[in-house]
Amino acid sequence: MNDQDSSTSASQTEGEMDGEIQSEGEIDKEQTTTPGPSISSTLCAVIRIKQKYQALKKRRQELGLVLGPPGALVGAPVQSSPKIFTFDGLSSTLQRSNSSSLHLKRKRSRRRRVLYPNRRGRRAPPRQEYSLAKYSLYLLLAIVFMQVYNAIENLDDHVLKYDLEGLEKTLMREVFGQQEAVDGLLSHLRDYLSTYAHSKPLVVSLHGPSGVGKSHLGRLLARHFRSVTGEAMVLQYYVLHHCPQEAHVPRCAHNLSAVISEMVRQAEEEEKIPLLVFDEMEHMHGEILDMLWEAVASRDSNEYQNAIYLLLSNLGQEHVIKYMLHNASSVSMAHSASGRHGYQAKTLTPVLTDTLVKRHVLWTEAEILPLGLLEKAHIMDCFRDEMTQEGFYPDRTNMERLAGELEYYPKVGGRQYSQTGCKQVVAKVNLL
Repeated sequence: MNDQDSSTSASQTEGEMDGEIQSEGEIDKEQTTTPGPSISSTLCAVIRIKQKYQALKKRRQELGLVLGPPGALVGAPVQSSPKIFTFDGLSSTLQRSNSSSLHLKRKRSRRRRVLYPNRRGRRAPPRQEYSLAKYSLYLLLAIVFMQVYNAIENLDDHVLKYDLEGLEKTLMREVFGQQEAVDGLLSHLRDYLSTYAHSKPLVVSLHGPSGVGKSHLGRLLARHFRSVTGEAMVLQYYVLHHCPQEAHVPRCAHNLSAVISEMVRQAEEEEKIPLLVFDEMEHMHGEILDMLWEAVASRDSNEYQNAIYLLLSNLGQEHVIKYMLHNASSVSMAHSASGRHGYQAKTLTPVLTDTLVKRHVLWTEAEILPLGLLEKAHIMDCFRDEMTQEGFYPDRTNMERLAGELEYYPKVGGRQYSQTGCKQVVAKVNLL
């Protein structure tokens, strides 16, 4: 079936070709007869050849459309013009590639382009200015560091100004049998004197029986502060001496308040901390106690609050004596096991606080330190010290004889406590 179709189409093609040749011959005949006498034979020949070429080209184009690839027969020869190399195709390819690469470059440049909110065109990014706040912060940190450093140095200088190490050596050398009380007092002074500005004064209250060294401790402390702060910064007030009559109590309270205010004001100007020692507090009247409480009570302002108050009394001595006699063995074991610590103060302070607060509210502002009974060995030390000061040779035999003349509590737990302490030592030495 396919062979018949192909032969049929071939015969049709040959017939068309013959018809085309015949028509071309007719065209030639017509063209040879058409030119006029004015045209030369050569020009007529050129025109005929051109017309023939155009007619043949037109026929072939029509034949190519008929026998083109969509309807071409299998195995039929395909007529095509010879391919001639030109630079047109290459140039077009290069143009397309260049245009595509240029398009990509434009795309990338568009992506990298910075977009600004306003549409005034492309501008350079603003130049970053260095803020002066950074340098101000560095300067502020440096100033704070120097102030903290100077404050620490000033704290050390402030403590050194009061020579607490010298005071400690003096108390250890001249106060006998009151190691815990001395340690507690020095601890409070060291903490308070480490800085100058305070919200309340330091109030330390020493309590114990007669002759255990309360007044002696107050005198040593006053002498030391006079040497480091001056005479005007120390006050020693003895109630039985400064206000012996009860009728003069209101005037005494007023005068004492004026003295304290002036002293604290002067100390504030000189940036010093004064010392006020009040002895024989058990004989002080209620009005004077009220005035002292107003002076030491805590306030919002720290003005006129830089002062040290030392209160000396035998209030609550019965609790101290009872504790020492009933716990002599346990106190001795605790001291030998742990050395210097606040075993005695921890036990006696709550009891003394309850007793003292019932007497007056002043003791709610105070740090209470109890002083215990003195043993016979401490009495011997008092005799040796007093005899040395009076110019006597401290003979041990003589000291034991003088110490034996004093009264003692019954021996408890291997300890023998004195009833009068060192109070009669001065009188005994003066009789030598």
